[in-house]
Amino acid sequence: MTSRERVAIIGAGPSGMAQLRAFESAARAGAEIPDLVCFEKQADWGGQWNFTWRTGLDEFGEPVHSSMYRNLWSNGPKEALEFADYSFDEHFGRPISSYPPRPVLWDYIAGRLEKSDVRQLIRFQTVVRWIEFDDERQVFTLTSEDLPTGQSKVEEFDRVIISSGHFSFPNVPDFPGIETFPGYISHAHDFRGAEAFEDKDVLVIGASYSAEDIGSQAFKMGARSVTASFRSAPMGYAWPEGIEERPVVERFDGSTAYFADGTSKHVDAVILCTGYLHKYPFLPDDLALSSPNNVYPDGLYRGVVWQGNPRLTYLGAQDQWFTFNMFDAQAWYVRDLILGRLALPDEQERAASITEWRTRFGQIDSAAAEIRFQADYIRDLLDLTDYPEFDIDRVVEIFLAWKRDKKDDIMGYRDRIYESVMTGTIAIVHHTPWLEELDDSLERYLDVDPDAVEPARSIGDVPRDDDREVLATA
Repeated sequence: MTSRERVAIIGAGPSGMAQLRAFESAARAGAEIPDLVCFEKQADWGGQWNFTWRTGLDEFGEPVHSSMYRNLWSNGPKEALEFADYSFDEHFGRPISSYPPRPVLWDYIAGRLEKSDVRQLIRFQTVVRWIEFDDERQVFTLTSEDLPTGQSKVEEFDRVIISSGHFSFPNVPDFPGIETFPGYISHAHDFRGAEAFEDKDVLVIGASYSAEDIGSQAFKMGARSVTASFRSAPMGYAWPEGIEERPVVERFDGSTAYFADGTSKHVDAVILCTGYLHKYPFLPDDLALSSPNNVYPDGLYRGVVWQGNPRLTYLGAQDQWFTFNMFDAQAWYVRDLILGRLALPDEQERAASITEWRTRFGQIDSAAAEIRFQADYIRDLLDLTDYPEFDIDRVVEIFLAWKRDKKDDIMGYRDRIYESVMTGTIAIVHHTPWLEELDDSLERYLDVDPDAVEPARSIGDVPRDDDREVLATA
């Protein structure tokens, strides 16, 4: 590797920011790093954590990237996603609660980079139109467009890192008769807030995290009723009166939804919480990952290196229990491959590794097993780099306790607290229970005297042996 080698990073969300941090960390330690150019379509970094009121197309006619909505709070303990090299304590200078709202998490991930000069490496409001690979010259040709000016630019890069995420292109199924529905219809990608659902009957179609959280938001904001329609299995929480689950919607007739169990219900609003597609419109087929959303997509060596062309890597392409710290582990590994600190095995050895991990993936039989699988995956990467070690098994325990907390109290689990794996700091209880807190601003969140906080309403203990057995089937 020489300093002339050029690396393109596509996206400045949490994954792209992790990659910039990884290279910045190496540079601070005296390493010579390649010329980096990060392309970001939005006007600021943060990816999904950037809230915009816009839906559909942005001001430049580009598909809106972020699926963020007002009053979104973390749906997992921050102690499970904390950076090993930049703690919440370091950023905020004091303990905070375990479930921060979006602006607080955005402030945290941005704060890690604000003291460095990596921002100058990002071309904001610049969209990548097309990438091709020249087999003979072993270079990528990348065409980009500066959105405010409309000017295009063609450049060559030795390597490309895809960190654009996979939660921006909605999967939108069809339902017989839905064209006759006169009310509000949206995919979760375009959902921006539940305030308008006060005194309305809301139907969320889906049984995963989007349906869980948007349904809870609608209830919190005063919906008359919330119905969650599941395809294979209900979420199964002890929902409060006003929230129910029914089998899959079979058809619509005007404002009436008909379900597979023969029941029907009048609804005023429909939100499709039906997932997202792996879609990379700037990549040809031979470079583009095509996979269901799972924890080990096929075709990626160690979950990041594209088997068909090892000069192309993906960050955060898998389904995620771990998030920010997993992106770090991947970014540090990719960095060390590029810097020549790690040797890349030949194609046959890479294929054998993919097969081994995919075989393990196929044996996952529960959420608890899936969490442990992803923990083992991260541990495999951490063993190869100088990313700060942290207690991954303890994070697994936090995830398992979190699942138990949700089973115990789906509307109150965000009021529970945990101990930081990185610092040992015990979180404080937010000054207002989540169900009553209607202001998600950073200012409101931090407006509390940390020496005068109330005792914990509930501390998220790690699971007992019997809890583990219960969660094994969760």
